[in-house]
Amino acid sequence: MREIPHTRRDYCWFTPMPTRWADNDVYGHINNTAYYGFFDSAVNRFLIEERALDIENGDQIGLVVQTACHYFAPLSFPDILNIGVRADRVGNSSVVYGLGVFGPDQDLASAQGNFVHVYVDRQSRRPKPLNENLRRAVMSIRGEEQL
Repeated sequence: MREIPHTRRDYCWFTPMPTRWADNDVYGHINNTAYYGFFDSAVNRFLIEERALDIENGDQIGLVVQTACHYFAPLSFPDILNIGVRADRVGNSSVVYGLGVFGPDQDLASAQGNFVHVYVDRQSRRPKPLNENLRRAVMSIRGEEQL
């Protein structure tokens, strides 16, 4: 089944993301690999701003175990993008983040995908239930599948 671009209304939290000269490829648009960096930066900015995890010193960290991205329309430097974030699924020790990449003044996503984080103990790297701050934060950005 072909993916359909999401709209801005489908996301709960947004962050601006400036593109860089190095993000463009020889074809004149942002290279597919840059989108995963946008996703990772957006999710971690959300977690830091919400004080959901202590990225540097906390005993719990998130590891990316799966990613996916669907592309619909090209974007290029020097666009300033908006990355939409939502929690599509919240488990005991994992979160599936849904992400949308929107160009300036676009209502439809130019790209969308997901990041699956498993939250683990920093030392043992074994899964650990979401701490209270993390669960509160991700529940605040639940997508429709969670309602």
